[in-house]
Amino acid sequence: MAKEELWSISRNLQELQKKLSLLIDSFQNNSKVVAFMKSPVGQYLDRHPFLAFTLLVFIVMSAVPVGFFLLIVILTSLAALLGVIILEGLVIAVGGLSLLCILCGLGFVSLVMSGMMIASYVVVSSLINYWFSPRPLIQQNTNGDFLPAMKSADFEGLYQE
Repeated sequence: MAKEELWSISRNLQELQKKLSLLIDSFQNNSKVVAFMKSPVGQYLDRHPFLAFTLLVFIVMSAVPVGFFLLIVILTSLAALLGVIILEGLVIAVGGLSLLCILCGLGFVSLVMSGMMIASYVVVSSLINYWFSPRPLIQQNTNGDFLPAMKSADFEGLYQE
């Protein structure tokens, strides 16, 4: 039962790997992505993957605060049409300062999150490679010693130069 589960998990991981490779190929063959990767910024980010990942996390996390700030700016502009001009300047200034503080905090959080995500990716991929790597079968000798299932004569043809 355990061997069948291992084979099904291995088969599922291979299918997932094929799907992910097709998805990555479709992204890499996109004309806009190719044009960006040929630009100096794209080449710089290609040479610095941690910075690129941190930038991606920062952009994703800062979308909500920037959206709220733009909403406040639009609402205060509508209020300025009604005659509350002094209040508009004050609200936009306070909103801009608070957005600046939030974005600085999100920059630090994105650095920490991307570091943790990269570290967990390395650990999980190492564990998966360890768990699903092919290992020689072990059999017990009559003396109680554990020996590999293959005899040394089986290895002679593997390492010939």
